[in-house]
Amino acid sequence: MKSASEMEQKTGIALYVSNSSEKEKIKKNNVMLILVLMPVIAFILSLTLGRYGIPLSQLFDIFTGKLFNLPVTWPQTVETVLFQVRIPRIIAAMMVGAALATAGATYQGLFKNPMVSPDILGASAGAGFGAAIAILMSFNIVGIQFSAFLVGLAAVILTYTIASIIGRGNNAILVLVLTGMVISTLFSSFISITKYVADPESKLPAITFWLMGGLSSVSTRDVMILIIPLILGIIPILLLRWKLNVLSFGEEEAQAMGIDTRKIRIIVIICSTLLTASSVSVSGMIGWVGLIIPHIARLLVGPNYKVLLPASILIGSTFLLLVDDVARSAFTVEIPLGILTAIIGAPIFIYLLLKGRRGWV
Repeated sequence: MKSASEMEQKTGIALYVSNSSEKEKIKKNNVMLILVLMPVIAFILSLTLGRYGIPLSQLFDIFTGKLFNLPVTWPQTVETVLFQVRIPRIIAAMMVGAALATAGATYQGLFKNPMVSPDILGASAGAGFGAAIAILMSFNIVGIQFSAFLVGLAAVILTYTIASIIGRGNNAILVLVLTGMVISTLFSSFISITKYVADPESKLPAITFWLMGGLSSVSTRDVMILIIPLILGIIPILLLRWKLNVLSFGEEEAQAMGIDTRKIRIIVIICSTLLTASSVSVSGMIGWVGLIIPHIARLLVGPNYKVLLPASILIGSTFLLLVDDVARSAFTVEIPLGILTAIIGAPIFIYLLLKGRRGWV
């Protein structure tokens, strides 16, 4: 009887664990479904918002008319605003949000630190300095974006090179983070010097406004350019996301499982740097997205990078799009995105800190 009782008890426990696991799986699937729908709903909503409002019925007429080559029944101004201004800006906001959230989630796993953001290795500060120098030298918008992108990449290369020289035989991750902080501070000082010598009547306001972040000057060309580094950065990270799970437990555990940690680290840093530098080159310096979005995603789907990275992409794209809607619609004067993300992100981050690090590996 005792043996039968023990078997019944074990069977009950096994059924309970199985049912709990099944319920957890269903819950995560439902959450992911909601997260997939969120960017779609935000996209449609964003098309109607702005200083030049477009009703949903008119949107439907325009898209059906374009799709089926129907007679034009809407003002040409509405079509111009929609296809040349609003849609490129909406797509750019979603791409930048997805890129920064992906880079943030990836760096947090790589460095095993939930306080890490995409600018940890100096990409943002480097890109900001590149843009500041380009504005000072009166480059056009293409030159500014190209300069920001190249100097952002150069800053991370400098960080990794110095860390590789210093960190031989030591804690490579810690040395990399500390070196990144030094390089970020160095390039931030270069930005300050550039602003100090800039013409206060023209160049200084332009540099300051660019560093605040924004998408007011985004065009279709910018979207097409941004697609390339976005694809090159996100796809390898998504393919390697199961290895990020192992790296989160520590370098020794990853090496014990046969993973070349140095190779994976280099690939992840290159991809994340591409995402960060390209985003900053188009939108300016936008903070908090890469820091808070991965935390929100962990609270919703857990720390498993198999679902954490897709969730971060979906939440990040939706978040920045909605913030950009507020920036261009809430007031008569457009608010820089960097200011809004800080105002919104700081209280959210405090709330997450109060909740504790639940879900963090």
